[in-house]
Amino acid sequence: MDFERYTVVRVPFPFTDRDTSKNRPAVVLSDPHTFNTPTEHSVMAMIASQANAPWPLDCTLTDLDAAGLPAASKVRFKLFTLDNRLVRGELGKLASKDVAAVRAGLASLLGGEVLGADQSSVEPA
Repeated sequence: MDFERYTVVRVPFPFTDRDTSKNRPAVVLSDPHTFNTPTEHSVMAMIASQANAPWPLDCTLTDLDAAGLPAASKVRFKLFTLDNRLVRGELGKLASKDVAAVRAGLASLLGGEVLGADQSSVEPA
């Protein structure tokens, strides 16, 4: 299964071999054509409850309905790569205003020159 960039998915946490895991939301950041399909993995960022303590560059989500989230949430730039077979379902997609906030957070995290070099690689799918 492939996932488009900025799709909100449900994934099991923790990812390691432990006795229990919980389903948590995450947002897909990688491109399906250049990364997700060839590797059968996706690069994602955690989505946390707005009630959690702050983390640098948190992006508050403004359109929870579009994202398929039931409560106030934020994208947290704890990034990871996950085998697509472990994704337990799609919840929604980030609205354009939330995509812009996540892109700005990524630019701050990775350096604007990295994302600015090829804007086509960071446009929503």
